[in-house]
Amino acid sequence: QVQLVESGGGLVQAGGSLRLSCAASGSISRINAMGWYRQAPGKQRELVAVITSGGSTNYADSVKGRFTISRDNAKNTVYLQMNSLKPEDTAVYYCNADVLKAGAIRFGVYWGQGTQVTVSS
Repeated sequence: QVQLVESGGGLVQAGGSLRLSCAASGSISRINAMGWYRQAPGKQRELVAVITSGGSTNYADSVKGRFTISRDNAKNTVYLQMNSLKPEDTAVYYCNADVLKAGAIRFGVYWGQGTQVTVSS
């Protein structure tokens, strides 16, 4: 089995920073892309940022210049550094990963349980 566990969410004032972490564990052979999504109340889940195994990144326009995604391949961990936070960044943040399990022939997408980020004005 593969598990993704997020940490680092919380309450912060507008203009503040938070760093989210997501560690993948289990019978993992390889991980391709890893990413962060978020879902605000009453809204659809949206992509925040994604990073490939080679380090290429892509960001939602709403977070460009404020958020930075990175990963540590040796630790199967992805990070999201969030600076200059705004109240509209308030959401549950989910990580996901494209994982090849040991012994498998196809990659599968796995999700974390989510971590709440609340930005007060």
